[in-house]
Amino acid sequence: MRAYSADAPVSEIGATAVRLDPREESAIAAAAERLKDGIGHIVTTGSAPHDVRVTEPDRDEPPAAFTAKVIGPMLVAKHCAPVTRPTGSTVLFSGVAGWRPGPGSLVKGVANGALEYAARHLAADLAPVRVNAVSPGVVDSGARGRLGDKKAALSSKSAAGTLVGRHGETDGVAGTVMWLLRAGSVSGETIHVEGGARHKTAWRLATLRVRRRAFISVTHR
Repeated sequence: MRAYSADAPVSEIGATAVRLDPREESAIAAAAERLKDGIGHIVTTGSAPHDVRVTEPDRDEPPAAFTAKVIGPMLVAKHCAPVTRPTGSTVLFSGVAGWRPGPGSLVKGVANGALEYAARHLAADLAPVRVNAVSPGVVDSGARGRLGDKKAALSSKSAAGTLVGRHGETDGVAGTVMWLLRAGSVSGETIHVEGGARHKTAWRLATLRVRRRAFISVTHR
């Protein structure tokens, strides 16, 4: 289970941090009962990544990862909807693997992609309560310190893959979440916080197609 330190930011805005396993419905129901006086906004960050190639996953791990990322937020909605204020909202977390496939990211990618669709359907089901998702790119959360000398190279590579020329920061992701909590007319959307990496990838593919067509045209003359 991936852990997040939520106490510092939530204390600054007067929120309550609840740590629980999104795969355990009884824990979610108990948390909702404790908050029965009313919920304004919910931010879920649960995940249980299983980063292996398609020939390697353990039978039980992919369902656990999917449950933590997708089913968990649905269960949060199920138990918290009755006590969430009509003007409230929920923000879910997807991620870069949802749109950028790669070796070893099958389970994570499918789960993150499904989460974006879950946000749309939950927004329709829970209206007028708003539901949105944030999809961060590569973010320097401090966890890269364990990489030692490789950290600088990885950060440089990540930055080169964006339009803005820099990797993400936790403050940028947090700021996007805070904006969504206040954006009363935004619902059913996924906000990508990855410095334009998706568009740079698309631009590279388009450039390669143009070059390929030009090459074919020249060789056929």
